[in-house]
Amino acid sequence: MAKKEKTPPKKSAINSYWLYASIIIFFIGMSFFGGSNSMSNDQKINISTFENYLNNGEVSKVIVVNKKTAQVTITETALTETKHSKATKKDLLGRKNSSGPHYQFEVGNLELFQKKLEAAEEKGISFTYEFETVESRWLDVLLGFLPLILIIAVWLFIVRRMSGGGAGGGGAQIFNIGKSKAKLFDEKTDVKITFKDVAGLEGAKEEVQEIVDFLKNPSKYTVLGGKIPKGALLVGPPGTGKTLLAKAVAGEAKVPFFSLSGSDFVEMFVGVGASRVRDLFKQAKDKSPAIIFIDEIDAIGRARGKNNITGSNDERENTLNQLLTEMDGFGTNTNVIVIAATNRADVLDKALMRAGRFDRQIYVDLPDLNERKEIFKVHLKPLKADTKLDIDFLAKQTPGFSGADIANACNESALIAARKNKKKVGRQDFLDAVDRIVGGLEKKSKIITPEEKKTIAFHEAGHATVSWMLEHAAPLVKVTIVPRGQSLGAAWYLPEERQIVRTEQMLDEMCATLGGRAAENIIFDKISTGALSDLVKVTQQARAMVTIYGLNNKIGNITYYQTSDSEYGFTKPYSEETAKIIDSEISEIVEKEYNRAIQLLKKHKNKLTELAEYLLDKEVIFKDDLERIFGKRPFEKQVPEVPKAATKLKVAAKPKAASKKTVKTAKAKDSTKTNDAN
Repeated sequence: MAKKEKTPPKKSAINSYWLYASIIIFFIGMSFFGGSNSMSNDQKINISTFENYLNNGEVSKVIVVNKKTAQVTITETALTETKHSKATKKDLLGRKNSSGPHYQFEVGNLELFQKKLEAAEEKGISFTYEFETVESRWLDVLLGFLPLILIIAVWLFIVRRMSGGGAGGGGAQIFNIGKSKAKLFDEKTDVKITFKDVAGLEGAKEEVQEIVDFLKNPSKYTVLGGKIPKGALLVGPPGTGKTLLAKAVAGEAKVPFFSLSGSDFVEMFVGVGASRVRDLFKQAKDKSPAIIFIDEIDAIGRARGKNNITGSNDERENTLNQLLTEMDGFGTNTNVIVIAATNRADVLDKALMRAGRFDRQIYVDLPDLNERKEIFKVHLKPLKADTKLDIDFLAKQTPGFSGADIANACNESALIAARKNKKKVGRQDFLDAVDRIVGGLEKKSKIITPEEKKTIAFHEAGHATVSWMLEHAAPLVKVTIVPRGQSLGAAWYLPEERQIVRTEQMLDEMCATLGGRAAENIIFDKISTGALSDLVKVTQQARAMVTIYGLNNKIGNITYYQTSDSEYGFTKPYSEETAKIIDSEISEIVEKEYNRAIQLLKKHKNKLTELAEYLLDKEVIFKDDLERIFGKRPFEKQVPEVPKAATKLKVAAKPKAASKKTVKTAKAKDSTKTNDAN
């Protein structure tokens, strides 16, 4: 007999907050309308008018309520007069009702008012007066219980906040603080993503494909005595699609998918993190086969015992210990696999990385040229793009872009096209979007003096000239002196996507980077703070050559690269004598390339001046303009052609795999403070 599915309990149609509000409104209403002597409909008069009525014998009764308000009843004879026509009331049938009181006013000084009433009696005026005290019992009761009501309301609010507003009610949910916060994606309804939705990442997809096969056919592997892997760690730069890949694994395997972040285990209460780990794995075992996905696992998986001076990391370490225990405690037939993602694999605890816990480490790298084409195809589907749009060209213009960057570029291109009232997103919109992402928004309204503008023009022309004359420098695409973002000018390059860099390539890049300052020195015989970003880049490159890559003859084939597992701590891994040699070699490399740039620019000073003057006139120049002035490069390599019609072509650049773009910039005046501070 088939079991009847349990229907979820229906939520109450009456919200508890409405009930509380109704009770409060009831008490307030009773306080206002509960008294039998409420005279809100009486005509209000002042005390002078009352004295006139009293002296004329028109008053029959005066009642002083709570020593503040006097209620006046007019005689029946006086009510027939026109001046009292508004004082008479009507009942529900429209008949006039002459019963009082008819007027009311504030008595002011009660003792003085009483003397006036006594004086009127002595004159022989016939009327009666009395004093009454009216109490609002409902209001007194409400005020008496108000502190208790406030305490109960605050308690209910705290309970609901701690319980997360669960369906079980506030009081029942207070003990769920140790429960897992993982969101369950059901394989039948929620998990819709498959490997078809993940463009690129061919190598990573091939590795996780085997995990999918484990979950689909576990007996195929266990029958031979093999054990299903317990975990897979996705490592890679931000935005490369680690989370998307994990969801695709769940969609392909059609199993429940528990998703949460490493920070979800962290709580202010002691022991909550470990309790949530236990509850998470218990839920996963109950729904096995299943996948647990922990994003940003470095939040709880950092190496234990490092820099734990104050003992503040005890709770995080307890959570990690529980995670290690749960992963290592799986049986061979539980069919639960843990997938974690991080871009800081170097800081993870070694016990977490060992075989038996995370058996596999899958590196999700930045997409190459072909993978970028596939990613563009995915993100272009929802856009109304021009049919003539060349995806190959777009992929070549975005070296170093991650999947998230490409998605952002596609979205930005649609916004730019809409801003220009276009019907379709075209090629130029994509190029403008890439430039917007790389360099920032154009600031044509920025105030720049003619002298500053001339300095910027020669600075950027110096970059362009030196890079054009060097074989291994990245090919130039565009130079502009239009302020963009934080820069006053920029030069765009499109370097090769290479996996290794040789010494001569790094030296040529450094020489081209120093071309801006060298041009200022030659033309104006002065230098400015505009080369700050250039100096930072060159210094980092020279230091890397000497201390990391072993490309210096005096230091030799030694690297002082420090990883997170380095034993050096706060001390340098070399002596003071070696430090002096390192500083000397770095300075010698930089100065040598600077002098090399000066010699190149002196040799081609006329063409440098011609290029700078043309740049001052046009503000934006392209590769074709450099070919017209300098002629073709003898070592020219095949690079994407730049259309002449594209008057605002902007291209991202990337010197190597570790960096995304290369934009040579002349910093604004603000950099003076930064430079001086350094």
